[in-house]
Amino acid sequence: MARFNLAAHVLARAAERAGHPALIVAGGPDGRILERWTYADVAAAVAGTSGALAAYGLPRGSRVLLRVGSTPLFPMLFFGAIAAGLVPIPTSVQLTAAEVETILADSGARLVLADGSGPVPAARQGVIVVAGAALERLAAGPRADFADTDAEDPAFQVYTSGTSGRPKGVVHAQRVVLGRAPMLEGWYGLAETDRLFHAGAFNWTYTLGAGLMDPWTRGATAIVHLADGERPPALWPDLLEAVDATLFAAVPSLYRRILKYGDIGPHRFQTLRHGLTAGEALKASLHAEWTARTGRPLYEALGMSEISTYVSSSPTVPVRPGSPGRPQAGRRVAVLPVDTDGGSEPLPAGAVGVLAVHRSDPGLMLGYHGRPEETAAAFRGDWFLTGDLARFDADGYLWYEGRADDQMNASGYRVAPEEVERALAENPDVAEVAVAETLVGEISLVTAFVVPRPGAPRDPEPYAAHAAARLADYKRPRRWVFVEELPRTASGKVLRRALRGA
Repeated sequence: MARFNLAAHVLARAAERAGHPALIVAGGPDGRILERWTYADVAAAVAGTSGALAAYGLPRGSRVLLRVGSTPLFPMLFFGAIAAGLVPIPTSVQLTAAEVETILADSGARLVLADGSGPVPAARQGVIVVAGAALERLAAGPRADFADTDAEDPAFQVYTSGTSGRPKGVVHAQRVVLGRAPMLEGWYGLAETDRLFHAGAFNWTYTLGAGLMDPWTRGATAIVHLADGERPPALWPDLLEAVDATLFAAVPSLYRRILKYGDIGPHRFQTLRHGLTAGEALKASLHAEWTARTGRPLYEALGMSEISTYVSSSPTVPVRPGSPGRPQAGRRVAVLPVDTDGGSEPLPAGAVGVLAVHRSDPGLMLGYHGRPEETAAAFRGDWFLTGDLARFDADGYLWYEGRADDQMNASGYRVAPEEVERALAENPDVAEVAVAETLVGEISLVTAFVVPRPGAPRDPEPYAAHAAARLADYKRPRRWVFVEELPRTASGKVLRRALRGA
């Protein structure tokens, strides 16, 4: 195996770009610049964090749970842990205490780094919790060289919904950053002079890659905005102008809200070359409205936690509205028969099947942490099965045809209905419950279909309060439907597909 460290690769250009801004931190509704981190600053902070974390004496590959918000501290801790040969686990600050405890137990993390922006696991034997001033001092630790890791060694671990109702850890190798190389031209058209503003939180794989790894690999500037609470969509045009963003990355639902509430026109955000979108399907109507009203292109990509983006449009791949684009250069992407007995021979253009990525792709995960059977089930021969149904047209453009399983898309996050159902079923007023993604207009909503117990209320409010105490915000149902019974198969299994059109 080749010697390779992800953090070293991302910061390989730090010396030659020493004085160039690597990270710009804006704040408030006016987007004023709060901090500027040069590449020299970032490299020093990552090296110091690496040295400080190494001092804890944890074995190579030990898991480190990050309970940190989208501040400059996050990338220093994330890349510092990788530089030290440890495996960071970024988590959303929206998670409830119970969800955090579940991830801690599943991952076996030995170290927790917490800035107080979300629930922190309770202290226990064998787990070190670093918080407050001690966390801030990590970046000033003794500078250390990058750990002598292999390309196939674990680099970081992210959690996604599992069909058992328990989240599962997706383990990525150090080489995963090499798998991102096709995106630099095949999606962004990214140059070292670019200033990329990502609207998402750092813990999300979309933001980790598009908002940090890729700009820094190219020697460009990443931009983060600090805000207390929700950022009104009407503010985004002002924020883009305040930081002179040249590229903007967000989910389609945010572009939709900006168009609805913002002051939009070709005269706005003059430095912006184009927008980037991923996380959920981009409707052709939304694409048409954005380009017509702003005069700027919008390029979509398709991906997931296990592989990141691998299909996209770009400045060199013309947009075909309704399609996320074509496989990026060097990717081996195919559509396989839905039936497992159909084998692993790719289907011809026009045929609908399960979208798959070849296991040779360096961006593909190592597997699911501690779940060898689920890892094996995700492959058919040499192909990783994404769970998406799709077809290719004669020109190689991909067309999404839904999910082969019941997973939902909630604001760009994959959410398994089983996980939500498990939490809702703990409510004593619930006799039965099923969760599915339903379409209201052009908006997809996580919807709970509840069979209440006799005498139980049919008001969504108490059920929503129960969900809020157990689930991160993005997992909670946005629509509640009360029914007398759930549709089932002859064998008694809930027919979630029958609920999708309700």
